[in-house]
Amino acid sequence: MQDIKGSCHVEQNPDHPIGAFVYTISLKHCMTVSPAYEGEGLGAMWGEETAVKMIKEAGFNNVDTHYLDHDIMNAYYVATK
Repeated sequence: MQDIKGSCHVEQNPDHPIGAFVYTISLKHCMTVSPAYEGEGLGAMWGEETAVKMIKEAGFNNVDTHYLDHDIMNAYYVATK
């Protein structure tokens, strides 16, 4: 799975290279569209901690998070049962 790299705790993202942009998109789009369709309302910066927790809750025992040097925006998750 690929998703935005960052913490679910805003105070841990002060140096995120595109954090302000991601939070803006999250506020103006994600946090309005998702709840409108009975979604969780997690937002674009729902965080790596939440991603790992939800992947494990879905039944995957092993979750590894990987990063690519050239990709400043994403984290990559490999999950197995």
